[in-house]
Amino acid sequence: MRHRRVADLMTPTAVTVRPATAFKEIARLLQEFDITAVPVVDGTRHPVGVVSEADLLRRRTVGGTPTAEDLMTSPAVTARPEWSVVRAARVMQRHGVKRLPVVDAGGRVIGVISRSDLIRLFLRPDRAISEEIVEDVLTRSLGIAPSSITVDVEDGSVTLSGTVPRPELLPVVVRLCQSVDGVVDVDNRLTCAPVAADSV
Repeated sequence: MRHRRVADLMTPTAVTVRPATAFKEIARLLQEFDITAVPVVDGTRHPVGVVSEADLLRRRTVGGTPTAEDLMTSPAVTARPEWSVVRAARVMQRHGVKRLPVVDAGGRVIGVISRSDLIRLFLRPDRAISEEIVEDVLTRSLGIAPSSITVDVEDGSVTLSGTVPRPELLPVVVRLCQSVDGVVDVDNRLTCAPVAADSV
């Protein structure tokens, strides 16, 4: 079981601008590509900042003709393609940003991941969520027979019913199900299997 990676959800080959790119050109690119921000890169595609729609609106009165360098938020907070989407979401939250340029091992921009990309996780089909819980959580991770637990998923909400062999597994099953990408909520109706008389 693994969380989806940034590489799975990012928009590749991101539109970028240079520090000297003018205000109007940035506005045109945002409109043309239907995006809300653009990374600012140097001559080797290393990010030096990000210009968002909010930056354009805030700084449109800068004297002369403002450039990306005048408008950008810097330094750029970046992500790596191998990161889990959970890590990317936490970095966005920590820094109060809505998107992260994604950089390769050399620090060059190769894509962008946004909050809207992360939200797509919660649009995973219920069947895919159910299969991951049964195959990865119950069978592979915990060695629980799938026949002992019923997994119902509706709009990302998971209902677990049935029995687990040992009481200490109850919180573990719930926690692992909550960590599956696309799960919105877990309704735990599990019980512990009774201890056989000859095992007492």
